Amino acid sequence: QVELVESGGGSVQAGGSLRLSCAASRYSVRDYCIGWLRQAPGKEREGVVLLKHGSPSYADSVKGRFTISTDIGKNTLYLQMNNLKPEDTAMYYCAADWAGTCTVAAGLDFQYWGRGTQVTVSS
Repeated sequence: QVELVESGGGSVQAGGSLRLSCAASRYSVRDYCIGWLRQAPGKEREGVVLLKHGSPSYADSVKGRFTISTDIGKNTLYLQMNNLKPEDTAMYYCAADWAGTCTVAAGLDFQYWGRGTQVTVSS
């Protein structure tokens, strides 16, 4: 069983930054499609950024502001979020799957999920 544990959420003002972390167990973060999705109240869940074999796939809404990275030694995935906007407010989830195609546009139904971490951006 893959366990994903997120941390790093919080409340910031617009224009601020946060870094989310996702600690993964059992398999290396290099081995599967892994990334971040988010869900705001009353909205559908959406992909933010996914990563497989070092190739990221970003949602258009976060390109240039968010950056995904990994620390292989710690088996941890990070999401650096800069220039945050109120519309980025959501519960952010780390998710992983063995899918071959690993893009935000693919709309994957992920097999493994973390419990989520809340990000709130005030204007």
